[in-house]
Amino acid sequence: MKHPIAPAVYIIASHRNGTLYTGVTSDLVKRIWQHREGTIEGFTQCYGCKRLVWFEHHATMEHAIAREKRIKAGSRKRKIALIETLNRNWRDLWFDICR
Repeated sequence: MKHPIAPAVYIIASHRNGTLYTGVTSDLVKRIWQHREGTIEGFTQCYGCKRLVWFEHHATMEHAIAREKRIKAGSRKRKIALIETLNRNWRDLWFDICR
């Protein structure tokens, strides 16, 4: 089954309650694969952020970018609450999105 390509905001983590990274992409499956394989140099590679713990699709890239900015402006506590609202156990959602 081909995965949908749509704007999305996502949070990846190094492990439960570990380092968090919030990003935006037009192709969630491809982008998370890049993080998991370590092909993106920088913060996520350095801190081992590979576990997809939260994501949200949007109708437009403009909406996704605005949401990403709101999340990034929030505290770590708010990011953790957002994750745990839908993913209490910090399960890696990679396998859900690549089906």
